[in-house]
Amino acid sequence: MKAIIIQGSSRNNGNTHKVSVELQKHLNCDIINLKDKNIGHYDYEYNNQDDDFPALIEKIANEYDLIIFASPVYWYTMSGLTKVFFDRISDTIRISKDVGRKLRGKKMAALSCGYGSDAIEGFFLPFQKSADYLGIEYVGNIHTWVQTDSLDDEVKGIIKEFAERIKE
Repeated sequence: MKAIIIQGSSRNNGNTHKVSVELQKHLNCDIINLKDKNIGHYDYEYNNQDDDFPALIEKIANEYDLIIFASPVYWYTMSGLTKVFFDRISDTIRISKDVGRKLRGKKMAALSCGYGSDAIEGFFLPFQKSADYLGIEYVGNIHTWVQTDSLDDEVKGIIKEFAERIKE
């Protein structure tokens, strides 16, 4: 199973990246930083088809079996970068239907990263509902946190356990 982590943080090397790299060690997967991509907001007239989204979603649909979204907790929800990516998935339903069909049957997981160990109630609901709508199997989620410059052993253990669970 080939996996990819789609990281939606405003900092390429911030806390969400730290937990993504830790997860990557256990899954031997790729990481894409949405901050490095030029992805415009959803547009009902589809005037943004020359940005990075069409090629990126086609690559994801063609090459990966497991898609893991990694987002910091921003104002109790996913980051704006992650939300814009999700909104643009609408393009695969409306104008790139062949790509959208390739998403069916894939697996999706989500990871949140905050400053405390308490997960935000309802944070993962948009991920779960979007997976259901797209015909993607939602295989779980995990909340992580970073309180110092490095990951503590508890968080590393949670990430390792999560990796083993979603590999199956």
